[in-house]
Amino acid sequence: MIFTNRYLYLLIALIFLGLNLKAQRANKIGYVDMDYILEQVPEYRQSQNRLNQRVQQWKTEIEQKRQQIEDLKNQLKAEKPLLTDELIEEKEDEIKFLEEELLAYKNSKFGVEGDYITQKRQLIQPIQDQVFNAIQDIGLNRSYDFIFENSADALMLFSAKRHDLSDIVLRMIQIKARGNQDTEEVLKDMKPYKSVKKAEKDEKDAAERKAKLEERKSERERLMEERQRRFDSIKEAREKKFEEKRQKILKKRAEQKRKRDSIREARENNN
Repeated sequence: MIFTNRYLYLLIALIFLGLNLKAQRANKIGYVDMDYILEQVPEYRQSQNRLNQRVQQWKTEIEQKRQQIEDLKNQLKAEKPLLTDELIEEKEDEIKFLEEELLAYKNSKFGVEGDYITQKRQLIQPIQDQVFNAIQDIGLNRSYDFIFENSADALMLFSAKRHDLSDIVLRMIQIKARGNQDTEEVLKDMKPYKSVKKAEKDEKDAAERKAKLEERKSERERLMEERQRRFDSIKEAREKKFEEKRQKILKKRAEQKRKRDSIREARENNN
């Protein structure tokens, strides 16, 4: 990666030196997440997938060789009582040769200078170079004092998200990949750098604005609920009044019907 652990003490020394030399102003610090950037580059993902396939093939071959050796050992163990010393020695030499051959194959694929490390380095190096160039542009044009790397291979215990330059670097790489060397617009679009005090103040202001918005929202909801309650109350009163009126009409009709029935019954009795 861009920064490795062997540079850790040097970086710490530079930080303290910068703090002493620039005590009159706060240091401007940023970082990039190399793992994140790599995952966003399609060419890297495609090459990484091809490398992973080769790695799987190497592991399969290693397992096959290991199993072959294990089978020969088991065979020798079973046949040993029937073999002469000369044949036993010959088979043991064959097993030893295959074990040494397997160890050499493992080292050639996964050793310090093996194919995996070499191809991984070749895969990452072009993107690292682009990231390094983008960081130089950002550092010089936006007056950064330090830009660090945050990845699996770098020691970054904590950093506020506002210092993350990864997306800016990624945009610059993508623009240059399209053949456009002018990244000035990307630099102009960068948000102003915030010191700790400024960030804390902005966060406090944002929290206060959010609280006020929530308060207004709650008040609007309360008013709407109150309006709905009044509406429901009026509606309920109207429905009650309508029902009372309807019941009176039904009662009156029933009374009139009862009278008519009574008169009709009286007439029938008189006849």
